[in-house]
Amino acid sequence: MDIALSLLGLGLLYPVMIVVATAIRCESPGPVIFRQRRAGYGGKPFVMLKFRSMRPEVDAYGPSPAGGEDPRLTRVGRFLRETSLDELPQLFNVLEGAMSLVGPRPLYERQAESWDARRRRRLDVRPGITGWAQVSGRGDLPIEDKIELDLWYVQRQSLRVDLKILWATLANTVKNRGNIYEKQYSRARKREQAQGA
Repeated sequence: MDIALSLLGLGLLYPVMIVVATAIRCESPGPVIFRQRRAGYGGKPFVMLKFRSMRPEVDAYGPSPAGGEDPRLTRVGRFLRETSLDELPQLFNVLEGAMSLVGPRPLYERQAESWDARRRRRLDVRPGITGWAQVSGRGDLPIEDKIELDLWYVQRQSLRVDLKILWATLANTVKNRGNIYEKQYSRARKREQAQGA
């Protein structure tokens, strides 16, 4: 299903990807495709692909934008993030077998290294372009809640669940752009910051 739907998606969306790539190139210097190492199946690293949405000089491993007004975002990049079009190159990650259409979002390697055995079960499936955490709140949720939702998915993964998530992803993309930005990365980090203040 991953291969068939990815090929179908690339066939249908190839003209859109050409337009996006042209818009990125016209607006700012730098590469069209953003490449970043992430933790994949079993913790094995792979290079995740996205359309570049931020200015080329920013720290690739810095904090995620908390809103569309973040100066690191380009105008085209803001639109790409809010429509999730920046994720389209990950269809190639699916074709190469590093990702699935549905699964926990691939996180930084250093994040996976800090997890206990229970949380590392999140790595028992391939990471996905979309997942249960993304259709259950996405940026509205702190990382602790996203991990729990991802673990729920790992335990209940099935074709039925995957199709439900894919349908919810399409619906959310059309009607809701507001929750793509992280409002609170981590409850633990927020407590630490409050104590430090």
